[in-house]
Amino acid sequence: MTTTISPVRTVPQTPEPPELGIDPHRLLGLLRRHATTVTVVTAPGGAGLPPAGFTATSFTSVSLRPQLVSFCLDRDSTSWPAVERARHVAIHLLAAGQQQVARTFATKGIDRFADDTIWTPGAYGMPLLRGVLATLVCEVAARVPAGDHAIVLGRPVLAHHGDGEPLLYHDGGYRRLDQEESA
Repeated sequence: MTTTISPVRTVPQTPEPPELGIDPHRLLGLLRRHATTVTVVTAPGGAGLPPAGFTATSFTSVSLRPQLVSFCLDRDSTSWPAVERARHVAIHLLAAGQQQVARTFATKGIDRFADDTIWTPGAYGMPLLRGVLATLVCEVAARVPAGDHAIVLGRPVLAHHGDGEPLLYHDGGYRRLDQEESA
């Protein structure tokens, strides 16, 4: 009896998948190129929590039917507990010249509502910022976990806007629109 030895087949090794994503510094560098209106979100306090407010870098419209907008917030943020419990939030688009308000709401470890000249109490116990270009009070429709952040979806219930230029953030600094004539 003859034994036939079949050749040894090597199973191709599946290469280790590359780490998902790109270098975080490269991603941040790219995202700095996206010009956006400086947006501050506020939420009422309650249940032992102080009011919350923060500069959001990711505000956008989502849908007109039904009306929905969104912003994102780091779930490790000191503002997250208030936003997590809030039934309503206010989204403020800052006007040109409100750099100090933007800095206040972007600074960690301070009482962002200490200066009561920049805000006033509003509907639903909401702290509303004064002198902004636009304010949108929203009922929170959903909070969707997304990595270390949450995407908060809101249904607009109150809106106000004025005239003027927005305060923009681009490439690490505050900017204004250049006024160009349209063709």
